[in-house]
Amino acid sequence: MNAFWVTLSASVILILSIASLPLLNNNNANHFTFADLLSWRSCSFLNEVADLLVTNGTIYTSDDTLPFADSMAIRNGRILRVGSYSFTKALTRPWTKELNLDGKIVVPGFIDSHVHFIPGGLQMARVELRGVNTKDLFVDKIRKAVANVKHGSWLLGGGWNNDIWGGDLPMASWIDSITPHNPVWLTRMDGHMGLANTLALTLAGISRINENPNGGAIVRNNDREPTGLLIDSAMKLVLPHIPDASVDERREALLRASDHALKRGVTTVVDFGRYFPGSLPEYPWQDFSDVYKWADLSGNMMTRVCLFFPMETWPRLVDLMSKSGRVLSQWIYLGGVKAFADGSLGSNSALFHEPYADDPNNYGLQVVDLDGLYNMTLSSDKSGLQVSIHAIGDRANELVLDMYASLVSEKRNRDRRFRIEHAQHLAPGTVARFGEQSLIASVQPDHLLDDADSATKKLGSERAERGAYLFKSLLTNNAQLAFGSDWPVVDINPLKSIRTSMKRIPPHWEKAWIPSECLCLKDALKAYTISAAHACFLDKYVGSLSPGKYADFVVLSTSSWEDLATEVSADVEATYVGGSMAYSIKPDVKRE
Repeated sequence: MNAFWVTLSASVILILSIASLPLLNNNNANHFTFADLLSWRSCSFLNEVADLLVTNGTIYTSDDTLPFADSMAIRNGRILRVGSYSFTKALTRPWTKELNLDGKIVVPGFIDSHVHFIPGGLQMARVELRGVNTKDLFVDKIRKAVANVKHGSWLLGGGWNNDIWGGDLPMASWIDSITPHNPVWLTRMDGHMGLANTLALTLAGISRINENPNGGAIVRNNDREPTGLLIDSAMKLVLPHIPDASVDERREALLRASDHALKRGVTTVVDFGRYFPGSLPEYPWQDFSDVYKWADLSGNMMTRVCLFFPMETWPRLVDLMSKSGRVLSQWIYLGGVKAFADGSLGSNSALFHEPYADDPNNYGLQVVDLDGLYNMTLSSDKSGLQVSIHAIGDRANELVLDMYASLVSEKRNRDRRFRIEHAQHLAPGTVARFGEQSLIASVQPDHLLDDADSATKKLGSERAERGAYLFKSLLTNNAQLAFGSDWPVVDINPLKSIRTSMKRIPPHWEKAWIPSECLCLKDALKAYTISAAHACFLDKYVGSLSPGKYADFVVLSTSSWEDLATEVSADVEATYVGGSMAYSIKPDVKRE
């Protein structure tokens, strides 16, 4: 009898509570039916009532258990249900907002697996040399920029690519006459080479008597005089003389970078920070403390970030993780550590088994001592950190593969998810090792647009086509493929990168470069979503539109899956982070 009265009392209270809800909402003209009551009682009273229903679209989930749906129910920024309209509608109430997609395609929020986020934001306010295709235009850009800089102040910028103006490397003499009062530092697009004017070289004490540092090179003319170009670790000769960006400048850079990413549909980034050969390993830690923690506490985070730190600072990261864990908030995740094995193809510093075709005595640069790299990697791995190593040339990739294999053989089996960043050029037989060793290939499709011509020139056509950007082969051999941009080396633009991975047609080419390596749309989307999340241990939180995960999604401008699958002819119409609009192409629509 007591159980009967308890059940009856609870039912009466529930019915009265439901009946009173419409009275509390002045805008509500709907009434509850008995069917509403039954459907509501079938779900959790407090936790499974949606505050947003996304419906009437083609939702690609990146979840193999349910690849496509037409509706999503969301509560407090997380996904409750994905499926049919009737299935998700059961979790709505009169106050639930509804987003009608009007037939548009929705995909999970893109995860850019390799960015330098704050440097990208800083570069947006500096001299932008990306796309400059003649020497005259290069010089003119500097002339205009220096006119707005105070005497004595550094002029900073980057993004230049000598390959697109014919291959001649820039020299200090190009710009000395127009920059007599301002030291200048201009990085190549890949970040592995920079140009200093003569004033900057003088301030840094660089002359013909300097020896090349380990892992770097001072480019010289026939008289052994420095031309102004510094490669990889040689950049550390000038970088300490450049005033560091202020805290305010770096905070503004984060906001610019986040806004830019959201416009391209990127809701999560894996940030390798202000860390390049020759830079100070302290910089990423400064940005963590001064910028990211500030943004999180002040409510200024707009994109989720997974942070990687210089490998030489691994004890510091271990200490931080022991105190805070990996998840600092819904916005900030601690990823792991990164090191470099070689340089870049464009700077002739990627490490190869065979010499460069255009530089027969040069095999590239091994930018770090292998014993030191092994010991740091061993310590990082032993401490439970995820390890990521930059490798572009075929020899560099093999060195890293060998090292990872030896670590696994020495230690107990666990889910390591070792990463190789770039993995651009692979020797025969190397591809299969990625799958055999369960490695992450973190690659950047748009790099191939810049490299197709230069790789042919630097490596020879047969060698370049044998081992360059082997996306399809990596997938076929069970490697995990994670896509990114390497911004600001290449612009953040996942839809463009997806199209590049599917078409592989460089500028001014009519046919695909290595067409056998073209991907289909679904493989490319997964590399920017669920596989990218897996690659940084975030697959429990993001990467697919699955129940329990954050409601990060992108509304595309097309309603035709066929058009998307053949031409990727779409733009980002809106970006949602945690179920809230973070960007819309429509000027009259405000962020939530």
